[in-house]
Amino acid sequence: MIQLIFGEKGSGKTKKILEIANQAAEQAKGSVVFVDEDERYMFDLNLSVRFINATEYALSGPKMFYGFLCGIAASDHDLEYIVIDSFMHLVHHDLDSLKEMFERLDAFSETHGIKLVLSLSCAPEQLPAFLKAYTA
Repeated sequence: MIQLIFGEKGSGKTKKILEIANQAAEQAKGSVVFVDEDERYMFDLNLSVRFINATEYALSGPKMFYGFLCGIAASDHDLEYIVIDSFMHLVHHDLDSLKEMFERLDAFSETHGIKLVLSLSCAPEQLPAFLKAYTA
């Protein structure tokens, strides 16, 4: 399952995604991983949430980011949630060009039973049609 948290800059996406990660840590039977572009919010997370600063891995594009997520999942068989803040800053691609990546992420999530929660800066009217299914 993929859940998108979206809105324009300053709309409270990061606060919401931190709440989701902390609630998941309290309720999940498995592991929770939080991926961000810097360490700014590391201390706002429950101590049981594994924090990853993705910029330390020099990610450059959707395929590399997908491989990065697969590596996280391969190293933790109890993984239940991957929460990603600032998704667009980590993928380095235009949102309209990521349809194939989201199809792969959806299949990855279903196959491995991992819930993906992503935040992205995007006004509702700019959200591509293929992402509407993830905005429940």
